[in-house]
Amino acid sequence: MVNVITHGGTFHADEVFAIAILEYAFGNVNVSRVFEVPENLPNDTIVLDIGGGKYDHHQKGGNGVRENGVPYASAGLIWKAYAKLVMADSWFEELDEKDKNDVFEWIDRDLIQGIDAVDNGVMPKADYPAKAMNISNIIADFNPNWDSNESSDEAFEDAISMAMTIMYNCLDKAISKAKARKIVEKAIVEKSDNVMIMEKFVPWQEFVFSSENPEARDIWYVVFPSNRGGWNVQAVPNELGSFQMRKPLPENWRGLQGEALEKETGVADATFCHRAGFLASASSFEAAKSLAILAAKS
Repeated sequence: MVNVITHGGTFHADEVFAIAILEYAFGNVNVSRVFEVPENLPNDTIVLDIGGGKYDHHQKGGNGVRENGVPYASAGLIWKAYAKLVMADSWFEELDEKDKNDVFEWIDRDLIQGIDAVDNGVMPKADYPAKAMNISNIIADFNPNWDSNESSDEAFEDAISMAMTIMYNCLDKAISKAKARKIVEKAIVEKSDNVMIMEKFVPWQEFVFSSENPEARDIWYVVFPSNRGGWNVQAVPNELGSFQMRKPLPENWRGLQGEALEKETGVADATFCHRAGFLASASSFEAAKSLAILAAKS
């Protein structure tokens, strides 16, 4: 068990997630919420988000900034310090060091940085009338209302439970994604006619763009099984997250379905082509592969 000190009163996502991370690192965490850090604490006590120490960020000048400019709050400081302990668990045993480094970066980028940015007051606000609920809002809403008799400490425990569930899902997806890398790298090596074949679906886009294999730059289409049944042909974007494609599907296919698409392409079992030209589908693997090769040659 590890003893943790954090501030009392209203709680926020940064210290809640910091404690969730420590729960995964140590398995058992005893948390004390205080308004002033006690003197003469045992050396192994972790003090976070209070007291101006190495896991606080309220001191003058803050407590460090990432290379991309996002300042650290307690969640990021604890993740940076204890992620290796989290990943020492048998849950991660199939991953090599490169995979673990990537999991560290993905969790920081996709989960922790947003929490830190909100807590430091540097998250940009979207100029749009609808409000997007974020994790920091969700955790903040666990604080008891002004007219509630609920204990703040009980609400804090509930918030930690929610944070641990979110952490579990993010870690599980990151591990799964890391395992996908080798599958994608093998498919890149085996690609032909500017088409990459995925015998089963795995997350591929990020690895196509991060691969050191120069062949990855010549992939225009990826064929993979659809979770709706049948097979998909997806055009590779110019860059990750872009709506522009290296080579869109032929214009004369776009918006066609069923017999109309079969007639236009000459491919039996072709079922659909999106009007934006980024996705086509077929009921069989051979038909999807044929569509991809035809598109590449068009």
